[in-house]
Amino acid sequence: MESLPAKLETLFAAEVDQDFSARTRMVCLAAARTISQMGELDLVQYEEPDVEGSADLSMWEKVAPIIGSTIAEVNTLVAQAEASFPPGELLVDPRQQNAEALVHTGAAELKTEVMNFGMRIRDPSVVGDRWNLLTELQTFRFRFRDRIGKLVWELASVFGECKRREVEPGYDEDLAATLVVRTMTADLRRLMRVRIHKVGEAQPGEMLAQAQQMEKELNAFGRTAAWRALRAQDKKGILEFRFKLRQLIGGGAPSKIEILELLEPFVEFVDGFAGISQREILVQHDQEILASVGLSLERAMNALTAEDKLAAFKEALEAGMTLYGRAPDFDAFLRNQRKGLPPPEALQETVEQFLVQIAGLSQY
Repeated sequence: MESLPAKLETLFAAEVDQDFSARTRMVCLAAARTISQMGELDLVQYEEPDVEGSADLSMWEKVAPIIGSTIAEVNTLVAQAEASFPPGELLVDPRQQNAEALVHTGAAELKTEVMNFGMRIRDPSVVGDRWNLLTELQTFRFRFRDRIGKLVWELASVFGECKRREVEPGYDEDLAATLVVRTMTADLRRLMRVRIHKVGEAQPGEMLAQAQQMEKELNAFGRTAAWRALRAQDKKGILEFRFKLRQLIGGGAPSKIEILELLEPFVEFVDGFAGISQREILVQHDQEILASVGLSLERAMNALTAEDKLAAFKEALEAGMTLYGRAPDFDAFLRNQRKGLPPPEALQETVEQFLVQIAGLSQY
């Protein structure tokens, strides 16, 4: 059985009406199990080397068991919700009425979305195209996981004040995975911009080596933890580019124009990964981290001893590393700090630079 976050268990334990608490807890346990199952959907094994959509039903046959088990998990959650808060039950306490309304509304939304999902994945344009099918699966997982997590948070809020990250099952794991994607795609964007610059400066006889190095960089990115969590359509764009790049390499002597004509649109494509910072889970995370980094740097500025200044700076730096991917200048500052802590005589200046950097990050 899945466990619940400590904060959520504390709220349930503090409830005077333990029957009400137990019923709500059962809904949250079912939600935790469903969220866990959503998180275990690993689509990497279904990504074949070629990037063209398949016109047959082979991919549908491969993922059909996943689709069936996912829908079954959601239906199990809905059944538990209706068992804990049966329709038509007469409740007098306003808090219990609120919880009942949240559960019924959430269950109704989930049932409607399951039916809509069932219709979408039978659409010929989805069934006949592997990437469309994988995208539907990922979108389904994300939307359901988010809605279920929100339901748990809403129910927890009936029992007491709390933040979503404190009570949502799997929140920390989801945040960690999203941070990895932001970090690794930021490095991919930087690498491709460096590569386009090097291609522009390279001699004609160096084009094949440039293309081969680019392929190595893409292959390395495909082995990172970020690849697993990347959206299917984004993977498709990367694989399409790599396929065309390999065709150029196979020709033996690509020209600078050929490489740049292929690379320039791809750089624009990967620049779009910067939008990941707009995801709600990162917006909340970044706001909290910016506030904590600011406080740590203020302590560093006002510290009376070198030891206290360094300790506060290190605290700010550790937290600030999770903001990697927000802005190129800030990323460059963080990469420079990875080389080693500044010497005592340069620490004050580095703290001031850090303050300038976080002040320059765009606010939501």
